[in-house]
Amino acid sequence: MFEMSGVSEERAREAMRLAMHKLPIKCKFVKREETEVKGGEADES
Repeated sequence: MFEMSGVSEERAREAMRLAMHKLPIKCKFVKREETEVKGGEADES
């Protein structure tokens, strides 16, 4: 598993595309989406 930050998605995809040709396994590009955290009440059972 590889994680990248600080580069554009386009550049990250190109870097991974080139790296995938060297790896002996199937690869897939996955993008983590940032989600907004909303406050709520905790279940204190």
